[in-house]
Amino acid sequence: MSADTHDARSSARLLSVQALYQMDIARTPLEVIIREFSEHRMEAKLDDIELPPADSAHFEMLLRGVVENQTDIDLLIDGKLAENWRLARLDSTLRAILRCGVQELLNAPHIPPKVVVSQYADIAHAFFEEKEGGMANALLDNVAKSLATDKDPAAI
Repeated sequence: MSADTHDARSSARLLSVQALYQMDIARTPLEVIIREFSEHRMEAKLDDIELPPADSAHFEMLLRGVVENQTDIDLLIDGKLAENWRLARLDSTLRAILRCGVQELLNAPHIPPKVVVSQYADIAHAFFEEKEGGMANALLDNVAKSLATDKDPAAI
């Protein structure tokens, strides 16, 4: 994989989190959000830092996958949260980060899980203080390990 592909996926991840947040807060329909981002926002910015153009296919796979599989994704996340915590109690941005991360872990087997976990932990750290970033990292790492174990019982 080239550095450009990696950078384009990184931008797609950030934009997918922003799009899911917008869908959650403003109740923007999926097709509207995909069109809006595709036409106007595929060149991402974070705190006025220009990011590489996003991989639009990866962006769309993440959004469509989260919407189509949200019940299963949410159940998986809920099962990994600490006792007495539920996904609904988390900040909308953190929910979007976790949902995108789990979607990618479940449906992008060609991308190493360590890359997925690291990328979404970085996104969480960009939006939050240490606690939420650490939580995203730990939860997604836990999901990745359980998925690896489900595929190969000998895996860690």
